[in-house]
Amino acid sequence: MDNEITFKDKSLEDGNKFVNLSHYGLIRFSGDDAQSFLQNQLTCDLREINRQKAQFGSYCTPQGRVLVSFLLWQQNNDYFMQIPVSLLTSIKKRLSLYVLRAKVQLIDATDTLVRIGLIGADAAKTMQQIIGLDFDSNPCLQVRQNEKVCAISFSRHQMELITSMNDAPLLMDSLSQHAIPADINFWNWLNIQSAIPTILPETQEMFLPQMINLDAIGGISFNKGCYPGQEIVARTHYLGKLKRRMYSARIGTIDTISPGDLLYSRDMDDQSCGNIVNVASSPNGDFDVLAVIQQSSVETCLIHWQSLQGPTLQIKPPPYSLSD
Repeated sequence: MDNEITFKDKSLEDGNKFVNLSHYGLIRFSGDDAQSFLQNQLTCDLREINRQKAQFGSYCTPQGRVLVSFLLWQQNNDYFMQIPVSLLTSIKKRLSLYVLRAKVQLIDATDTLVRIGLIGADAAKTMQQIIGLDFDSNPCLQVRQNEKVCAISFSRHQMELITSMNDAPLLMDSLSQHAIPADINFWNWLNIQSAIPTILPETQEMFLPQMINLDAIGGISFNKGCYPGQEIVARTHYLGKLKRRMYSARIGTIDTISPGDLLYSRDMDDQSCGNIVNVASSPNGDFDVLAVIQQSSVETCLIHWQSLQGPTLQIKPPPYSLSD
């Protein structure tokens, strides 16, 4: 991703907040062949990841459908993949099948490291004060580390801190002096504002990586070797016009919206024109969503949730550029 994602909202001006990110699971990849193993399995380019730079990416079926989206970073000599904890067991098991003779170990690190989200207009300044780590002016996906904390910046107002179980109490004590606790919904809502998708069990194998805009946020490399689904992903990029893309939207309803829910538009008759990817309640009481939708439908019709009689999506483009 070349540019920092930025947006303005009053909720960021209410002081710093911290969030428990234990809804994420962690897989640690260690060993001499860890980089080459991951390079042969994932859509992103491992050569772009180092101790100062994280990356988004995905792991796909041979048909190019996304099984999981993730954040990947390097800490010391190991790589860490952060994914929804609900998918950790199945993804770790599937990746383990392809280790064969490679010198790589896959370890569930979920319970050995504590992840904390730091949010707020002064988040970057606060982190520098309590941890002594600072980011450049364009900090998106930059990584900073010391002997006790690894920090990943999504923007100057949203950061993630990773530390050991032993060091977590001291870090939490320091954070508590500069921030107040917040619900995980707020973190998810920020990711929706930034149009960063999270594939969940309900949406596995629904989308090609480009449909959830991973090509726009650095999650796909078209200059690396083969990986599962690479032929279809590359063919879509070079030869075919992508029919569906991911959009941000707001839905005014009090009913429960869920990942995978169907969307409809009049140009598609009885067929669905898309699906909900992620959802979070917004500060004003509505729901904000990420949704993969037929591009032609967005251009010509209103998009409705669940049925043609359902609530209308107020669609806005993602905060980054898309290409065909």
